Amino acid sequence: MRRVATLLFFTLGACAQAPAIESAPTPAPAAPAPRAAVVPPIDVTALRADLTVFASDAFQGRLAGTPAARRAAEFIAERLTAAGLEPAGDSGFFQRVPLSRQVFAPTTKFLVTSRGRASELKLGEDVVPLLRLGEGVPLPRLSAEGELVFAGYAMTSPQLGRNDLANLDLAGKVVVFFGGAPPNADSATRARLEAPEQLGQRMGAILMRGPAAIIIVATGKLEGDFNALAGEVLNGSLELGATEQEPERVLPMVMFARPRAGSPLLPSRWPADDKPQALGRHLTARITLGRAQAASHNVVAVLRGSDPSLARSYVALGAHLDHIGVQPATGADSIANGADDDGSGSMALVAIARALAASPERPRRSLLFVWHTGEEAGMLGSEWFVTHATVPLDSVVAQLNADMIGRNAPDSLMLVGPRAAPNGQSRVLGAIVDSVNAALARPFTVNREWDSPDHPEQIYLRSDHYSYAKRGIPIVFYTTGLHDDYHKVSDEVSEIDFDKLSRVSELIMRSALAVANRTERPRPSR
Repeated sequence: MRRVATLLFFTLGACAQAPAIESAPTPAPAAPAPRAAVVPPIDVTALRADLTVFASDAFQGRLAGTPAARRAAEFIAERLTAAGLEPAGDSGFFQRVPLSRQVFAPTTKFLVTSRGRASELKLGEDVVPLLRLGEGVPLPRLSAEGELVFAGYAMTSPQLGRNDLANLDLAGKVVVFFGGAPPNADSATRARLEAPEQLGQRMGAILMRGPAAIIIVATGKLEGDFNALAGEVLNGSLELGATEQEPERVLPMVMFARPRAGSPLLPSRWPADDKPQALGRHLTARITLGRAQAASHNVVAVLRGSDPSLARSYVALGAHLDHIGVQPATGADSIANGADDDGSGSMALVAIARALAASPERPRRSLLFVWHTGEEAGMLGSEWFVTHATVPLDSVVAQLNADMIGRNAPDSLMLVGPRAAPNGQSRVLGAIVDSVNAALARPFTVNREWDSPDHPEQIYLRSDHYSYAKRGIPIVFYTTGLHDDYHKVSDEVSEIDFDKLSRVSELIMRSALAVANRTERPRPSR
């Protein structure tokens, strides 16, 4: 699953009050039961064997645009060939996705001067610049210069005794603030202050005062973001295609910084001193970028439907085959194998394709399987697929997305989309999935907490289903949720609950069959 896209949560309206969360819409009426279908079993032994290989060190963390990711795509294609599925890419099972890798040139420098002495901040170790802040948000500049001002936590909270921005002159300054919560915050307050929307509001308040740059010290939950972004800096960030002329960069430079005692970006007595103050130091930052092509591929297959009138329409099943590659070492390990994210979803789709291809009965509609590349870099593979689909996009009646489906409590499952998607476009599909789940011998307890466009984690925006949903296609996102190993080298096969993974796979397969065997598309009546 993609992290909150750096600052995807940040918009120019972030300095306003957070929007009120509306009450959840009334659920759609239960969908009529489709005709019974032969549902083959998921081969758990093969599922375990496939994931053990797919999430092994041999694939080097499956970073998109690398030879390791190409080998991962070939691994999936080999399984599909053996199962007898129909290739549906532009080159057999592969769909070429034109990515380019943006890299920091050696001339990139970050210098802090104090009393005539200069110290250099190390790229990827001390600081990580953000080259973009999210979809539709203007780009930040690649240079900055100004006096350093420490703004504490950039918050106003009588409860915590803070009014951090009250007496600071921020115009033309490089403003440093902590992105987490103060030490005296209780757990509930800490959770609220660490939510992306709160960080966006604090950034918005600073931007209103005309800074030269903003540096977010990555404390609390943001520490994981810093480490992931540092890995991206080392590997080079990916973009879709090669932009001939980059849009003008109009926002101040934005960076993450690692919290460490003695950092020239922090008060000299920190952590004992976290009061807002001018630091008496000067930052000069210059970023120089280079670009190189990075070949990458989606994997696409079709299981052809049996009904002549419906077989040219598709129920799409999706997962992402990439992960975050090699990271700064944690102990002896530096390979982020991504067993759950999204090895679990990728190999679940392989297991579903294998089971259905071996079944004597085919669904009425065709099933379209897509393993997307570049999800971790910004859902690049799914965006390419929906704009260059290898089947007519209007023939896709629904998309079922599986991302991180092998962890946490055995009977818990999160479904996202039926409430979060606009205009109720996924409500009918959600009702079908609920009906299928209820009919299982051991139904899942569905947690709908994330199924809201206003939830702080913004999960609806964070995986490949969103590329389809933006085009009006009904979607349901299946996930078993985040965990402590998310985007870490500890996301290993040994932590996967294979019984649960096989059960979620069965639910996805049954959901796909239920939609595929309906005459009507799963969309709300007008």
